[in-house]
Amino acid sequence: MSESNVEKSKAATYKGRLSVPRNASNADEDEIPLMETFGVIPRTFDKKDYLEVEYVELFKQQHQKNKREHHTDRYYNRQLIIRRGQTFEIRIDFNRPYNPEKDQFWVEFVIGRYPQQSKGTYLPIPIVDELEVGKWGAKVILNDYNSVTLSILSAPNCIIGKFRMYIAILTPYGILRTPRKSDTDTYILFNPWCKEDAVYMDDEKEIEEYVMNDFGVIFHGEVNNIKTRSWEYGQFEEQMLDACLFLMDKAELDLSGRGNPIKISRIGSAVINGKDDDGVVAGNWNNDYTYGVSPSAWTGSVEILLEYYSSKLPVKYGQCWVFAGVFTTFLRCLGIPARLVTNYFSAHDKDANLQTDVYLDEDGKTNTVLTKDSIWNYHCWTEAWMTRPDLPVGFGGWQAVDATPQENSEGMYRCGPASVQAIKHGHVCFQYDTPFLFAEVNSDIVYSKVLKDGTREVQYFDKTHVGQKLLTKAIGGNGPHDITDLYKFSEGTEEERLALEAALMYGVKKEVRDEEQFLSGLDTTMEFQEDNAIFGSDFKVTLTFKNQSSNRYTLSAFVTGHVVFYTGVLKSEFKNKTLQVTLDPLSTKTVDVQIKAGEYMTNIVEQASLHFFVTARINETKKIMAKQKIVVLKVPELCIKTVGKKVVGKELTVVLEFTNPLKKKLQNVILRIGGPSLMKTKTQIYREIPANTTVTWEETCIPRLAGNRKLIATLDSETLRHVYGELDLEILSGDN
Repeated sequence: MSESNVEKSKAATYKGRLSVPRNASNADEDEIPLMETFGVIPRTFDKKDYLEVEYVELFKQQHQKNKREHHTDRYYNRQLIIRRGQTFEIRIDFNRPYNPEKDQFWVEFVIGRYPQQSKGTYLPIPIVDELEVGKWGAKVILNDYNSVTLSILSAPNCIIGKFRMYIAILTPYGILRTPRKSDTDTYILFNPWCKEDAVYMDDEKEIEEYVMNDFGVIFHGEVNNIKTRSWEYGQFEEQMLDACLFLMDKAELDLSGRGNPIKISRIGSAVINGKDDDGVVAGNWNNDYTYGVSPSAWTGSVEILLEYYSSKLPVKYGQCWVFAGVFTTFLRCLGIPARLVTNYFSAHDKDANLQTDVYLDEDGKTNTVLTKDSIWNYHCWTEAWMTRPDLPVGFGGWQAVDATPQENSEGMYRCGPASVQAIKHGHVCFQYDTPFLFAEVNSDIVYSKVLKDGTREVQYFDKTHVGQKLLTKAIGGNGPHDITDLYKFSEGTEEERLALEAALMYGVKKEVRDEEQFLSGLDTTMEFQEDNAIFGSDFKVTLTFKNQSSNRYTLSAFVTGHVVFYTGVLKSEFKNKTLQVTLDPLSTKTVDVQIKAGEYMTNIVEQASLHFFVTARINETKKIMAKQKIVVLKVPELCIKTVGKKVVGKELTVVLEFTNPLKKKLQNVILRIGGPSLMKTKTQIYREIPANTTVTWEETCIPRLAGNRKLIATLDSETLRHVYGELDLEILSGDN
């Protein structure tokens, strides 16, 4: 073959390796012969004159060293898993010693069905003398007889995913490539330890919490009665990495965009819910879970994601904390720092006017037909940490992303990422969905009276009810970390006023109003308290009226009680009481209202929430006071114990106990228990548990990892939900 023909053969070969046979357009990517041995080698040619790869070593010393240095050793996955922007090592065994003066080879990483170098889906890694930060490169660090050890540096902005690895050798007769072997497939993830990565964090403790921690704490309940439950993120469990990568395929995120945490978090907020794209979790807020699992029964993300990965159908059912928990797992699994946030009294602004409108009739009772906006007892979403080069300097860091399908955003049910700094400062013009999130934490409640002729008159403002507290899990502990000041300035401060003015300046529809004209002259106050509200028991609520003037007033007060979903949606009314109160000058009066268990138990829904709405009209001045209060009834807990030594590889007995505290039997009770690296989630069903009866369930597990571990259990029945239990365990290594 002439020299010119050899060059033509090389060119044709190099071009041909990226082509796909026409009849393979629907083939699996592993079946497409993109990388084969090319070139015509004469039989008389001595193979000792050119290199051949005999073995690529990824699974011994280098493998463990790579995983340890890349913080990927906890993934239950035998493949090489690395983080971008950081060096890793591989060893290549050739058929003869490598001579850098005459031999030429390189490493190739390929992803997708139609790899292109311009899109970052075909990555030829050259052998270089020195590695350069920010660029792909491979350096020979050991040339020992027939073996060569390479230190490979990946680019800090490369695509995230599962790559196919090949070794290519240039010979006089073409390019010789290793055949496709799944053993050399390599996962590349985001790298929060790398300064050049868009998700870089400079605090090791924060990375340990927001990337490496496979447990979380979800705060729920009510702002004055905060409740907690643990959640198993399980991002390192078997098949979880593949399941999370599959979500980007499901969302049809272009491969070239898979190195961008902004795009991944936005498309992730859409695919986690199944509202319009058959995503991971089907939402359900109607208290009927006949065809699935109650949202409160899940112990974590693993069971949900693996079921979806297997069935490709939305998993039933979820609510906000489930969406947020699964989304946090997705982000952490890929290496994006993430945390779950709870906002107490979270507004759902349907008409985008940045206020929550409550309409009253002429007597001061709520007009449920006209009132469309709602206030959730609490709402959970996710924060992801990243730079925001698409926004002005200073708006990177934590970004709010919400997978709960509340409102449509650019044609899909998704929300974010919205800069938390932008939310705080009222920069609602910044993408994505910043106005909606601003309203969730910072809207005013405006009470308006609707007259018989349809005229609406503003009666009262509540500027402090919405977004009273935002919590996330504390670093290194299970308690709450208050992050309210990251989202909003203190009420009544100059900074808060400027943030509101900024929102107005950026064109958000908002009515011009003068709150002072409605608040002036209001010289009475009203407070609301409940006393020891236990599920299934009687209790009382206490109203306290205070007259701060020298006038004598008479008040007409209306107390309405509803069984309510945690989203603020009313299910049924169980209390409606009218009170007449006389207030002497500078006096205080308390009124007790008795609540019987029989009044609310008939229609109780999960989370055992009761909503009280009190309005009081001062007859002499016609002024109206209003107060909303959520009462979350106390439910029993599950008890978890263990029997035996807590040692890796040794069988451990787990005992779960529950006592029915009600005066009636519970039917169709489902218990769940599980914990990462301890036991996969297991289920036990009891057809009934009689009143005041204790049931005991024993299971065994074999701990897989040493260190601090946790078991999480839930109980679910139609009558009683949101019952949890958990147990912290210190697992010893087998050497102890």
